[in-house]
Amino acid sequence: MHENDYLRTLGALQEKVWPRGAPQTPQYPLGEVPLTTYLQHWASTCPEKTAIHFYGHELSYAQLDDLSSRFAAMLIEQGINSGDRVAVFMPNCPQLHIAFYGILKAGAIHAPVSPMAKGMELSYQLKDSGATAIVCFDQLLPVVREVRRETDLQLVISTSLSELCPAAPPIPVPDLLQAPKMPVSDSIDMLPALAEQQPAAALPELRLDAIAALNYTGGTTGLPKGCIHTHGDMLYTCASFMPVALGLDSDRVSLNFMPEFWIAGENAGLLFPVFAGTTMVLLTRWDALAFMSAVQHYRVGHTGLLVDSASEVLDHPRVDEFDFSSLEVTSCVSFIKKLTPEYRRRWRALTGCTLFETSFGMTETHTCDTFTAGMQDDDFDLRSAPTFVGLPVPGTEFKVCDFATGELLPLGAEGELCVRTPSLLKGYWNKPEASAEALRNGWLHTGDSGVITEQGHIRYLGRRKEMLKVNGMSVFPSELEAMLGQHPDILASAVIGRDDEHRGEMPLAFIVAKPGSGLTAETLQQWCKQVMAVYKIPEIRLVESLPMTATGKVKKQELQEWI
Repeated sequence: MHENDYLRTLGALQEKVWPRGAPQTPQYPLGEVPLTTYLQHWASTCPEKTAIHFYGHELSYAQLDDLSSRFAAMLIEQGINSGDRVAVFMPNCPQLHIAFYGILKAGAIHAPVSPMAKGMELSYQLKDSGATAIVCFDQLLPVVREVRRETDLQLVISTSLSELCPAAPPIPVPDLLQAPKMPVSDSIDMLPALAEQQPAAALPELRLDAIAALNYTGGTTGLPKGCIHTHGDMLYTCASFMPVALGLDSDRVSLNFMPEFWIAGENAGLLFPVFAGTTMVLLTRWDALAFMSAVQHYRVGHTGLLVDSASEVLDHPRVDEFDFSSLEVTSCVSFIKKLTPEYRRRWRALTGCTLFETSFGMTETHTCDTFTAGMQDDDFDLRSAPTFVGLPVPGTEFKVCDFATGELLPLGAEGELCVRTPSLLKGYWNKPEASAEALRNGWLHTGDSGVITEQGHIRYLGRRKEMLKVNGMSVFPSELEAMLGQHPDILASAVIGRDDEHRGEMPLAFIVAKPGSGLTAETLQQWCKQVMAVYKIPEIRLVESLPMTATGKVKKQELQEWI
């Protein structure tokens, strides 16, 4: 079948099973304009409305708009121009939101970095993106200082979470908010500087096709790649996903604990609330007691969870002390633990609402490519074949092709999932060959296995690539191998994954040490702890040699047998 005929047939099938009442086109309540304009609208029409609740600290829409405009003016005065990359190196906090919208308003490019990154990881991302400025949590300044001289950084802005911690917080606070503020010596102290900063007379006019962010993802060849995303990508993600999956109730209070350096957390925490004009309760990190307290105290109506998080709440010894009746929409993500009818039954008994899978997606597509909301009658989604991920969001298309030939496969056949969407990355930053390999004729070839059923539903069968999921976080063996290759005593390395009942998967590194080096598994483990985020640290096995093919590639299937 010709591709156009295939897509026309598939669209007709999907229309037949589309959830009743769900919109079939993207919805733009304030028009197709950048999200900074949405923020300005809410600041103008409901200035006193709380945009962010943070452990008792409140930030209104007027304050978020004003402070982000001041931040933009500060960046411009410090020599940051349109198109310059600004790294953001901090956990979830209101300052991250101020910096995010300030960076966008300045016409600069948001380049988030995991706050768990160590020096080698931070250095790589700063050098790859060419960031000239960084905004960081003050407790992370030592990591920035470690690598600053080898990067293009000209401007460092720091901030403390303790500045926002009330004397009597209404919910339990994490240690990060109680860490004393560090002395400011070689950086700009963000909040005092903004208090003195005058707003700019005029800020750059933003186009939807202008680059807004570099969201880094791993890959199967080398170190992470920066996915180029535009203001239009961010807007479309909101307009296509929120109306069909979450609703656009501007009176609803949402809660986010997903890390906002991660694109799923960026969507949930930074984009969705401003698009819909809702109030958000922001947690720095997951904590079951803080979550339960926040739902009750702030009367939270919507939240996204990991199934693991929902399970922890259900089994918490104090769960009966809290009121969950305000919850209306609760989506979830299956990583280590999977959504089951039993989890759904218990969650409904506790909260009165239905737990459903959020979506399928990836950093390259801004991650919200499908939805399952409205497909829960009689547990249809859970009774369907495993790895059911629902239907494409409005405006997004899927097809399944043969991995080797690229030939279009019939419905029901297993092959490579390919996706075409308005939020598709515009390329990998400074990596034209990788871009050309992944992007072909407007389609992203995901490298992942999937099926589109005869009814038009999508199933995600697994990762064709080597990516591991460790506690829900993506870990790429090729990235770990590239980092291990920088150790002076390592001759060769190969990383695979093994199943782990607590973490989902565990990276396992087979290491060939240089003769006479004296390298031990213990000393290498300590080195890994210094250069890698904690979830990436592999189990180490020293071996005499690795099984190789005639062309010099490691036989990783044979390594699986070695386990």
